Amino acid sequence: MRIPGLQADSSDPSIPWRETRHPGVRWVLLSKEGDFPGRGAAVLIRMEPGQGYPPHRHLDGEEVLVLEGGYRDEAGEYRAGDFVRYAAGSCHAPVALGDAGRPAGPEHPACLLFAVARGGIEPVGGVPETPGAG
Repeated sequence: MRIPGLQADSSDPSIPWRETRHPGVRWVLLSKEGDFPGRGAAVLIRMEPGQGYPPHRHLDGEEVLVLEGGYRDEAGEYRAGDFVRYAAGSCHAPVALGDAGRPAGPEHPACLLFAVARGGIEPVGGVPETPGAG
């Protein structure tokens, strides 16, 4: 599904971004602890151009709305306004569109995602982790 005309600005300095262990990937927890059973969460994720998450598996379903920029993974390419649903057990390695050697800007945006991962994720070959904590 696509929502035309959707716009966001992840460069707003008032957004309390938290760093992850993955270069160029930051997140903000939106749900309060206990809002989702198990290890699930609702988060904003910002990936700088050309940066992303390593391969991971969804322990339950995940829904993603691309708010700014875009990303690609094994299933395709998604841009601002696209809504994507990943089934429980699915695996992917999302990478923001763009060149990692160029800074983000209006003509070269970072990827901003609103994601709800109901059961958390686990790195392929690893142990479960909270979405966004990656």
